[in-house]
Amino acid sequence: MTSMRQITLAALTALLSISLIAGCGAKRQDPTRDWSPSQLYTEARAALDRGNFDQAVGYYESLEARYPFSRFAQQAQLEVAYAYYRADEPDMALAAADRFIQINPRHPYVDYAYYLKGLVNAKRHQGFVDRWFPRDVRERDPEPLRQAFEDFSTLVRNFPDSQYADDARQRMIYLRNMLAGHELYVAEFYMRRGAWLAAAQRGRMVVERYHESDVTLDALEIMVRAYRKLDLDDLAEDALRVLEVNDAARAARLRGS
Repeated sequence: MTSMRQITLAALTALLSISLIAGCGAKRQDPTRDWSPSQLYTEARAALDRGNFDQAVGYYESLEARYPFSRFAQQAQLEVAYAYYRADEPDMALAAADRFIQINPRHPYVDYAYYLKGLVNAKRHQGFVDRWFPRDVRERDPEPLRQAFEDFSTLVRNFPDSQYADDARQRMIYLRNMLAGHELYVAEFYMRRGAWLAAAQRGRMVVERYHESDVTLDALEIMVRAYRKLDLDDLAEDALRVLEVNDAARAARLRGS
């Protein structure tokens, strides 16, 4: 009996020692354990400024988890979205920005959340493969560009006096030209394949949706040629008249062809 009690006591002592060692180890592994909200925020910003985005994300998330009602928590919610953006984590950046907008719809910096979403989606247009094997931008999936355009449009519409509004407007012009270029690229592809109706529809999409783009006149020319192939002379003439108003020389060449 004495031997059994000694063995049991030894086992309990060993388990207690292991538990204490593990506890001390865990404490050593998390140097931020006793940090205040202001210290966590300060260190997160410092990591962000150093370009250590993963560390910044960790500090911001710890801040929000431990001190959700502190005055630093809201700012951490917004800045973690930027940290994810800089860390090339677009899905996490968008999720963080959307969460900030949902929780803080009247926050004075909510306009920046929409601006950041636009930046993230615009950057998503260039995927990982494109960084190593560049392709014609018109060949890439245009959906991120459409979403970026919508993000910037929401910013400009809802916050016209925002400090980010002018830059968003300039980016919208660029995105509009990119989207129109993609549609024209598809229309040209259909023309080469002899898919006249599809080509005409794509050309019309450029004219209707992106009429101020750089490729509107090219789209009108495709419409004229495609409608002629389809023997839709009235529609071809309508498109030609619009082209004539904007580029008489090009319209004259088409009339003579």
